[in-house]
Amino acid sequence: MSTEPEPASEDTADAVDAGPQTPGTANGAEPDTAGIEVPADGAEVPADGRAPDAEAAAGGTEQPAGDDTRIGGGTGIDNSSGDDAAGDDAAGDEAAGEAGGPGEELPAGQPGGGSADGGGAAAQVSEAEAELAAQRLVRERIERRKAGKQAPIDAGTKLSGTAADLLAAVRAVESGEKPAATVFGDPEPAPRRPAPEPVRQPRPAPAEATAGPTGPAPETVQSVRRVLAEGGAPETLAPQTAALLGEGAEEALRADPWQLLRVGGVRPEQADGFARALLGAACGPDDERRGRAVTVWLLEQAALAGHTALELPRLTATLAQRGVPDPDAAVRSTLAEGEALAFQDALEETGARQDYTTGGAEGTDEDEERPVRVLIGLERYALAEESLADGLARLANSAPKRDGSAADWERAAASAQGAATDLIRAVADHGLVLHTGGEASLAEPAVLLHAAHTLGLRAWAAAPGPLGRDRFAVLLGDPPSAPQPPDSTAPDISVPAGPAVVTLAGLLAGAEGPGRDADGALDLDLLVVLDAPQLDVEAGALLAESLPDGARLVLAGDPAVLGSVGPGRVFADLLAARVCPQTASRRPDPGPLGELVSGLGIGELVQVEAPGKEVVIVPVREAGEAVHRTVQLVADSVPRAIGVPTEETQVITPGHGGAAGTRALNAALKERLNPGPGRFGGFDPGDRVAYSPVPGRTLPGRVVKADADGLHLSCAGEAVVVPKERVEQSVRHGWALTAHQAVGGRWPAVVVVLPGDAAQALSRPWIYTAFGRAARHLSVVHGVEQALPRAVAEVPAKPRTTRLPVLLAPQVPVEG
Repeated sequence: MSTEPEPASEDTADAVDAGPQTPGTANGAEPDTAGIEVPADGAEVPADGRAPDAEAAAGGTEQPAGDDTRIGGGTGIDNSSGDDAAGDDAAGDEAAGEAGGPGEELPAGQPGGGSADGGGAAAQVSEAEAELAAQRLVRERIERRKAGKQAPIDAGTKLSGTAADLLAAVRAVESGEKPAATVFGDPEPAPRRPAPEPVRQPRPAPAEATAGPTGPAPETVQSVRRVLAEGGAPETLAPQTAALLGEGAEEALRADPWQLLRVGGVRPEQADGFARALLGAACGPDDERRGRAVTVWLLEQAALAGHTALELPRLTATLAQRGVPDPDAAVRSTLAEGEALAFQDALEETGARQDYTTGGAEGTDEDEERPVRVLIGLERYALAEESLADGLARLANSAPKRDGSAADWERAAASAQGAATDLIRAVADHGLVLHTGGEASLAEPAVLLHAAHTLGLRAWAAAPGPLGRDRFAVLLGDPPSAPQPPDSTAPDISVPAGPAVVTLAGLLAGAEGPGRDADGALDLDLLVVLDAPQLDVEAGALLAESLPDGARLVLAGDPAVLGSVGPGRVFADLLAARVCPQTASRRPDPGPLGELVSGLGIGELVQVEAPGKEVVIVPVREAGEAVHRTVQLVADSVPRAIGVPTEETQVITPGHGGAAGTRALNAALKERLNPGPGRFGGFDPGDRVAYSPVPGRTLPGRVVKADADGLHLSCAGEAVVVPKERVEQSVRHGWALTAHQAVGGRWPAVVVVLPGDAAQALSRPWIYTAFGRAARHLSVVHGVEQALPRAVAEVPAKPRTTRLPVLLAPQVPVEG
């Protein structure tokens, strides 16, 4: 069983995945290499081009071929036939994020997977530990928020507030005591609050990350190992299970075997098998414990797909698909036990927004029914989203700290050009500003930061990862702002000579950037967050709570790229809510690649002239051929014809599994580029890797060496030591990445691999993101036929269910 998140192709997709799927078509035209010499022989290709694990998923049917689609230099894409086989996790791993390493698949119904994480902490403080320490701050903030909201609890219940009201309402409707329209009536609107300077509660300073998280006690792990063996579950799950359930893990599992479903990678049918082995005849599908566990599991799967909550009808329908006899009772039990929260949000009419000042549109009948939606969400994400909304509202409603006169700001704006002028003027008078644009638009936040620094502001930028940080540092004219070793002679980045850029995780953890003041707030006046679509609700909540009163926050990014791996759609929700000024870049990305990507952003796969072979199409018939051609491109054709060395070429493919996923591609590329025995968990010195310190975050790097301390990596110039017990779950080979892993990075050359079995995983944001990672040259290994133009034109971003706009609406007025 894999320890990776549940693929979206499973039944769970009914709850978390609303995106359309588009099969490919086929014809029999001959391939065309479009200007790069790619030998056709030299590789043995499987007869059907599929991996064994994709065999059962093949179900595509051939349709008449459509018109040829042309990209680059007038060269047509001559589609060649291939099988449409859905890979084992080609789409699911991408949607869920890159949360861990490869795992071994076990038959359905048998729990398993997970690496043998020994539970011991590394002696040295790792980046992951520092980030986890910072995340504990927002957890503490949420816990204080939760405690402050508690109300008297009626006898016999375990709920309070909205959840208690909703549970009572559901019971009233089911009993026939009240009609649904009466129970779920229009809530009394909250008055729009003015924008005084808020009084902030003191915030604790970041916890010192002097010691790594301690693992479960050895005796606890051993006791869990015994009960797992008794239930037929892999004993390798013992450390994870003990860490999740604590000292009484053995007793908890015996009392409720479905608690095993909380362990990452375990599925309901596998937890059912474990429960049957422990409970015997007492185990049944109508067990209340099973209903609660499956409900929480579905909400966790929804979070992996980006939702912060699920609509009640959608949740109950999926519970029924998972064999829960009474889905409504399962939801009520989950709410009663406090494992989830319920929310009732009034739905607005299309194109209208509720007037929270007057309580509604003028002339509206008070008795007129307004539709509502009932949402169920995990407390962790629900409270983070509320905290995020409060923090953003505070910034939007507060007057920013006045550094420099209005005339100074206006002179700075007048000296800039294009959208940079609009951006500086917006930031001068507002605490929260959004800036949209493609790769070329990054020049405008750079101009803003220099202008703000000239005016005396403590100005910083933060990128989600080191690739984005280093790329933006070039625009600022400064070297990358990575933490310096103790003996370094480089200046301390905490007192930069000009504006500087750091990683967002390093900023929040205190490892990079200006540090925090006595109140625990970040010691800065202006923060520009780059690649803002990658911001999820938890990181956003921690960021908003960390900004001091009077600070200015600019969220900058390209709304057309893939969204965050974590739950939420912070940037898109803010754009739609119109609660703050928005500036749009008018600076186009240059060259044929810029023209191609700009067309993708509006749903058009345009033909571009590429006299310098900036765009090349390599048609393939099957997945085995796609792997063969990819290796030839990276190792020979691109370095020889384009002049980009192998180490500066990145391969991007839709998923980890399948015959042309990252696993298969990385195995082939390693054999060609850095063959070796793989003595340390399959890795050798010189291997390109993708390291995930925490789920959903990827750091490209290289293997330096391996010893008793673990696997030594170099990631963006920083030395990282991964303990040997964490290598399997947090390190992959990195010659080939998924688009989610590649977001925020740019490489001189990119090879995008589109095997036939990935056709249904394609969408406009995925293609836009993958193609947009190329700075000088893009090769497309194309085996999806007409699924490519169809995905660009017809498959937008999958919707995510969130509450941020609803939470912001009564707190912040709409910008005109």
